[in-house]
Amino acid sequence: MKIKNYILFIAFCFSISTFAQDTIFLAKPERSQIKDSLNTKITELKDAIQNDTNKLNEPAISSEKETTISDKNSVKDIAEATLIDSLWLQELYNSPLYDTIQYVIDDTKLVDVQLEELPTELLKERLRVLDNETPFNVEYNKSLENLIKTYLKRRKRAYGTLMSRAQFYFPMFEEQLDKYDIPLEIKYLAIVESALKPRAKSRVGATGLWQFMYQTGKQFDLNVSSYVDERQDPLKATEAACKYLTALYRIFGDWDLALAAYNSGPGNVNKAIRRAGGKRNYWNIRQFLPRETAGYLPAFYATLYIMKHADDHGIVAKKAYINKFETDTIHIKKQLTFEQIQKFLDVDIEMLQFLNPQYKLDIIPYRKNKNYYIRLPLYNVGQYISNEKELYAFVDIEEAKREKQLPQYVESNDRVRYKVRSGDYLGKIANKFGVSVSSLKRWNGLRSNRLKIGQRLTVYPRKSTSSTASTKTSKQTKKPLPKGEYTTYTVKSGDSLWTISKKFSNVSIQNLKDWNDIWSVKYLKPGMKLKIFKS
Repeated sequence: MKIKNYILFIAFCFSISTFAQDTIFLAKPERSQIKDSLNTKITELKDAIQNDTNKLNEPAISSEKETTISDKNSVKDIAEATLIDSLWLQELYNSPLYDTIQYVIDDTKLVDVQLEELPTELLKERLRVLDNETPFNVEYNKSLENLIKTYLKRRKRAYGTLMSRAQFYFPMFEEQLDKYDIPLEIKYLAIVESALKPRAKSRVGATGLWQFMYQTGKQFDLNVSSYVDERQDPLKATEAACKYLTALYRIFGDWDLALAAYNSGPGNVNKAIRRAGGKRNYWNIRQFLPRETAGYLPAFYATLYIMKHADDHGIVAKKAYINKFETDTIHIKKQLTFEQIQKFLDVDIEMLQFLNPQYKLDIIPYRKNKNYYIRLPLYNVGQYISNEKELYAFVDIEEAKREKQLPQYVESNDRVRYKVRSGDYLGKIANKFGVSVSSLKRWNGLRSNRLKIGQRLTVYPRKSTSSTASTKTSKQTKKPLPKGEYTTYTVKSGDSLWTISKKFSNVSIQNLKDWNDIWSVKYLKPGMKLKIFKS
C-alpha cells in the first residue's frame, strides 16, 4: 500500500515537472512564480522521501505489514531518481541547458589490438593506480583495453601534437579547475571534446575547446556576435565549462555521472539510472546511455591513461608554438584589424589568430561597455605599448582615407570583377587594387580568408591601371639578396615564419620574406627550402 501511494505521489510530481518544462519560456514574473512553486515541491519531496525511508526502517508490527529489503530499495531508488529530476528542473529555471554531442569510437568499431609494450596485466595495474589517484571509476574492462590500444596503434603520432597544444592550454585549464575545486584531470576532457582546437565546430553546432552549444553558452555568459564568438575564447570558455561541471556535480554527486551529463545532458543520464534500477556506477548504467555517451567516458579514461603514461609509450611532445607565459593581453581603445596590427608590429597573422581565436573576422571591435583585448607575444607587447599612439594614428589615417574614397567606388562604372587565380590570396589582391582586406571581405560577404581558384570577387579599386602597373614594376625591383654565406633550412610540418626566425639569431620575419621572395605565409609548405643568410 505504501508503494502504491508513493507511486501516485511521484506521478503527481511528474505532472508538475511536465507542466514546468512546457513553461520554461514564459514571461519573467510567471517563471518566478513557477520557480517558487517548484522549490516548495522539491522541499516537500525531500521531506516525503525522508519520512518514507524512516517508516520503512521501523520494525514491522505484524507479519501483514512486513516490508522486504527489495521493497525498501525500490522505493528509495525511485525517490532518488525523482529528486534528481526535480533538482535539474531547478537548474533549468536559471537558464535552459542543451546537449553537446561529440562523436567518439563505440565498441562496435573496436578491434582486439595486441601491443607487446602493454600486456593486459600491466594495463590493469596502471589503471588500478589511476583509479586510486583520481575521483573517477577507472576500472579495467576489455572494452577500455581495446580502446586504449586502438588509440596507441592508430593515433599515437597525433598525441605528440596534442601535447604541444597542451603546453599552451593546460596551465590555463588547471588554474580555473583549481579555482572551482574540480579535479585537475578534467583538463583532458578538452582533448576528447575538441582536440584542443578553439575554433572546432561539431556537426550539431557545438563550438570551441569545450564544445558549447549556442544556448548553453548563453547560460554561462558566452555571447556570440558578428565579430566575436566567446565560445572560442579559451579563457572564458574554460571558466564557463567549470561552472557547468560544478552545477552537474552538485546534482549527481559523482564526477563520472557529471561528465556523462556534460556530454548527453542530465536528462539522459537520469533515465539511464532509472533503467538500471537505481544503480549509479557509470559502468552499470552505460548500456542505457546514448551511443555517443557510452563511448564518451571510455574515451576520456583512455586519453587520461595515454597522457599520464606518454613516456612509457615513447610519445614525445612536439615543440610548443608558444607558451602562455610568453604572452600577455592588452585592452584595446579603438577597433583594430589583425592586418593593421601585423603591419605595425611585424607579427604573423597566424600567431594573432592562434592567440585570439574568438575574433571571427580577424577584427577586434571596440564598444564602450565591453572590454575587448588582444593577446600578443611578450616581445610584441612592449612594441604595442611604446607605439600605441602611433598605431591608433595609423588606424585613423586608414579609416579617414577609406571614408573619403568610398562614395566614388560604389558607382557601377568603377566596379571590377576579379577572377581568383592560382597563388592568389586576399592580401595580394587587396594590394593589387589598393584596397584593404577587410573591404574585400565586406564587398563579397566573406567570413574567412579562404579563396577558391576561379572564384569571382567584386572590387572597387583605388588604384588606376597605370598605378597598378607601376606597382608591378616596383615589385620587380625588389631588394637585392645580401652577399655572403647562407644556410638552407627545410620547412617542417607546423612551422611558421615566426617559429623559423626564432631558430636563428638576428633573423626577422621580414628577412625571411625578403631572402626567399615570400609574399604570404600561405606560401610556406613542408619540404620548402629557405635561405638563411649569416650576415
